[in-house]
Amino acid sequence: MDQTPIYALDFDGVICDSAIETAITGWKVATQLWSDMAGTVPTEQHIDQFRQLRPLLETGYESILFMRLLQQGESVESIKVNIFSFLKELEGDTEALKTLFGQTRDQWIKRARAEWVQMNPLFAGVADKLQVLNGSPWYIITTKQERFVEEVLKVNQVELPSENIFGLDAKLSKEEVLLMLQEKHGDTPLCFVEDRLPTLINVQNNNKLTKVKLQLADWGYNTDQDKVLAKNKGISLVSLPEFLHN
Repeated sequence: MDQTPIYALDFDGVICDSAIETAITGWKVATQLWSDMAGTVPTEQHIDQFRQLRPLLETGYESILFMRLLQQGESVESIKVNIFSFLKELEGDTEALKTLFGQTRDQWIKRARAEWVQMNPLFAGVADKLQVLNGSPWYIITTKQERFVEEVLKVNQVELPSENIFGLDAKLSKEEVLLMLQEKHGDTPLCFVEDRLPTLINVQNNNKLTKVKLQLADWGYNTDQDKVLAKNKGISLVSLPEFLHN
């Protein structure tokens, strides 16, 4: 019989639909950095445009620049085409922006916790799935700061030890975390569910992680092109119903 795998799950785009909250937090930070945005709030159009850009985002703080560009009238297509040159503008300020992004979230939670939580819903049925997983070890591997993951899980009554959450503060790549888990659990197979295809490709290309089962979450923040490419590369595409009932 096949062994039941140990799940390692990405958070944003697999467990939590955080796109609206990430967009708004990015905008809130932008209002602190650019004086012409002070006192403004994003429109529904800005949020909708950000959703289209969300598959390009690797770490939450990058939404600061995305929202600034959208506020300045850059089109979604222009941002997609020029994404690498736009992101280069952030390179020198990465750590400061990550800190400011986290602090802005902290302030929002402190001021209006219920509102913040409402902006971070779990995908339908996922909370029940996570309750089932609690019968064996499982992990979250994310680029989000751990305290925000814990806040969302707590509100949704999902219990997971803090040492099973590897986030931004751990300063480890997802590959490094998977290597640690693989060593910890020996012959028990790992299943890594992620919505960002480049991350899965990096794992696939690591010859020390060939035993990890890779799944691209098709309900997350990826594109039709990502789904086709995943299949071409032999990475399993998993739907939300499949994930919930496996």
